[in-house]
Amino acid sequence: MNEPILAHRDGAVQVLSFNNPTARNALTAEVYQALPAALEAAQNDPEVGAIVLTGVGSAFCAGGDLNRLAQRRAMPPAERRAGIESLHALIRAIGDCGKPVIAAVEGAAAGAGLSIALACDMLVAARNASFSVAYVKVGLSPDGGATAFLSEFVSRQLLTELCMTGKPVTGERMHALGVVNRLVEQGGALAEATAMAQALAAGPERAIARIKSLCRHANENSVDAQLDLEARYMTESLGDDEAAEGIAAFFGKRPADFSALRRVADVNSH
Repeated sequence: MNEPILAHRDGAVQVLSFNNPTARNALTAEVYQALPAALEAAQNDPEVGAIVLTGVGSAFCAGGDLNRLAQRRAMPPAERRAGIESLHALIRAIGDCGKPVIAAVEGAAAGAGLSIALACDMLVAARNASFSVAYVKVGLSPDGGATAFLSEFVSRQLLTELCMTGKPVTGERMHALGVVNRLVEQGGALAEATAMAQALAAGPERAIARIKSLCRHANENSVDAQLDLEARYMTESLGDDEAAEGIAAFFGKRPADFSALRRVADVNSH
């Protein structure tokens, strides 16, 4: 049986790929276990600075396996809920990972596949990419945070249309809506996402983790709560050796070398 998630390193970037191309990378129980584990491994690896999530073949991820969903219809509600929570644990793992996760989307990101792409910190899409909240097509309602993530970008009316019709949206339109950070030609999503990830991996690791947390909480927090979180993180950052290096580099009119700090931290941990 194929590994559900392929992992390979490109410099300081860990590339994780859905590996079920004959089923357009439809999700399986094995993926729900393997992807959070791969994210945790990347989180704990000091040589990894950023992560790219993509799919093998012509699709990013076509969502849930309908054969499995059909089987779950006969289960008691508590068991059906357990299957959904496996997806939600995966979504949370992307957000909880302290390192930036960038989705590289070619072809379809549908249903739960769309939710996973939207859960990532940034998104690169090819012009041939197709995004759809496809659940309604098979008589289901969305899960995986699709409605929460999309509501950050679109009006309630457009969100309702996307969810009630399941109509695919092009990469170009998602870019215009602000959902997609970079729009590239077909076949170029992985290279662009990896280049973005390489740039982030060269940055200050702990500051970037704090920035990720700030961005994740910005919409849900009140202004006062967000100010408190910003104050906490700024206080921590000012006492960090990353700030010492960054400020010294500014006054020394040289590029900051944050990678050196990671190497020192790795040596000290051993």
